[in-house]
Amino acid sequence: MERMKDFVVYTAARFVVFGVAFTLLWVVAGFFFERNQILGSAVLFFALVISSIISIFALAPLRDKLAYRIQNRAEQLHERIEESRRAEDVD
Repeated sequence: MERMKDFVVYTAARFVVFGVAFTLLWVVAGFFFERNQILGSAVLFFALVISSIISIFALAPLRDKLAYRIQNRAEQLHERIEESRRAEDVD
């Protein structure tokens, strides 16, 4: 259950970072350009790029925690599979 919580927190943080970047770019672009579909697409693209770059650095602890939990879970599953395999070999 902890893995899912970590995933939800990390994903929510990514959405928040994107939302803030998009909102700030939309407001700033509105001062300099006329709002139209091309401006919206450009703001969306730049918000995606900027939020991705910010997330790489700002959300690293959350991402590392999530990766650590997933790796531990994978190792536990691998151990269970190996134990089952050894038990079958003994019979």
